[in-house]
Amino acid sequence: MGNMIESKVEDIVRNILQDYQSDRAIDKINLFHQPDKEVVIDIVQKLIQIIFPGYYRDKAYRIYHAENHLSMLIEDVMYRLNKQIAIALEFRPEVAAGKAQIISEEAETITVAFFEKLPEIREYLESDLQAAYEGDPAAYYKDEIILSYPGMFAITVSRIAHELYLLSVPLIPRIMTEYAHSITGIDIHPGASIGKYFFIDHGTGIVIGESTIIGEHVKIYQGVTLGALSTRGGQRLKCLKRHPTIEDNVTIYAGASILGGETVIGKNTVIGSNAFITKSIAEGTRVSIRNQELQFKYDNKTILKKNELEQDEFWAYSI
Repeated sequence: MGNMIESKVEDIVRNILQDYQSDRAIDKINLFHQPDKEVVIDIVQKLIQIIFPGYYRDKAYRIYHAENHLSMLIEDVMYRLNKQIAIALEFRPEVAAGKAQIISEEAETITVAFFEKLPEIREYLESDLQAAYEGDPAAYYKDEIILSYPGMFAITVSRIAHELYLLSVPLIPRIMTEYAHSITGIDIHPGASIGKYFFIDHGTGIVIGESTIIGEHVKIYQGVTLGALSTRGGQRLKCLKRHPTIEDNVTIYAGASILGGETVIGKNTVIGSNAFITKSIAEGTRVSIRNQELQFKYDNKTILKKNELEQDEFWAYSI
């Protein structure tokens, strides 16, 4: 190092270490009293192998007997998930110090309950896969959807995380869904309740808030927001119904925003691209943006407007 760094490094190190003593959230140093993000992500990846056993495998070794491999994989994931849940449970405000035995027992109970739910999670994902195949003419094989569709990946992680959320596991469900968000651009809060046959087409930029309720056979496109009207209340809004309810057989096209906890989109409704909705919509309704004004200019002269094209409505998106 140069002379300046050599002369300053001791003071800099001392100042930074002293700054850690300010008792702020960012000053936490103990690495072993919070879930390990990398381990949680690895658990997600292995759970996906368990859910789709014929599509993902461990490349570190050759597998001759799939059932033996899956048995070992399930046991390994149960063990490691149990350890992460036990650490996460310490974040519950009602957990008192010195309750290690109680936490350990509850972590085991939660781990068992989660794995008992895996067949149901797989049942829901089979319906999502069917919805994607039936709803996308660009899908030639179901294998293609499992292996490559970001929407299928995000939904899979969401369904895993949602079960842990329902079991009141702190931190871990959100780490899981934010991992999927970072890969796909699809942000689904683990608290969102999503029915069967859910299809996300394209998906980039989708946001689905914590208290959203989605029925069955719902299809949404990229850029859709199912959000809250306002977050100005901050922590005072915690546990309130802030996000909309989407009933069965609803299609929401690209760029639409549906906001508010009291907003209900009725069955068999179509929401057009770029619609902005903060009130409930009756079932069987088509919502569209009509007569947007588009101008076409050449040499700074307006030569045509959209209404001159006699286009009535623009509500559907297709590719």
